[in-house]
Amino acid sequence: MARIAAYGIIPVVTLGDVGSANELAGALIGGGLPVAEVTLRASGALEIIREMSKRGDLLVGAGTVRTLDQAKAAWDSGATYLVSPGFNEIVVNWAIKQQIPILPGVDSTLGIEMAVAKGLNTLKFFPAGASGGPAKLDALHGPYYDIRFVPTGGIDAGNLAQWLIHPAVIACGGSWLVGAGLLKNRRWNEVENLVKEGLAIVRRCANLRNTSIRGAKTDD
Repeated sequence: MARIAAYGIIPVVTLGDVGSANELAGALIGGGLPVAEVTLRASGALEIIREMSKRGDLLVGAGTVRTLDQAKAAWDSGATYLVSPGFNEIVVNWAIKQQIPILPGVDSTLGIEMAVAKGLNTLKFFPAGASGGPAKLDALHGPYYDIRFVPTGGIDAGNLAQWLIHPAVIACGGSWLVGAGLLKNRRWNEVENLVKEGLAIVRRCANLRNTSIRGAKTDD
């Protein structure tokens, strides 16, 4: 989670072509972002996780993990963290027992309470846009001031900054960096450029947050 927070964005990859796994990994790394969440929505996803993870230069996680069998298969394939669209207690319990980082999806106080009861303090906020956007996260952050979030769903370069400047957000997940058309047409240069643009936004937001923190300390 610390490594994810350091990069600020997670490319959410839905890729069915195993032959493109290494080229995609190269584009992400070339752009300065050695992180990927490979969703289990596409056939061949486990093989793609295996290909990417064995490189050793990429932090590879499995996304859309909805069942215990999927969680076990993803872990066996080399995934180093798991991401779920919702809170599945069976999956969460297994991940905690195996000491595997997991980001279960929540969009309400109920989901957060379930996660907190399991000792989790970093969660996926999903679907971020449809659930109420930053305003909804503001409302949740009040009582849950010690919980950190990775918003995912409806995020792109146009609204990334408004999420990243939120004090509860450690990173954002998004597919705009690795859109279906880009992957299908193997437009790796465009992926690399989008990654660079995204990371530039992350840096600007980090500077804004640091400035805000310094100002608050001065006011005190």
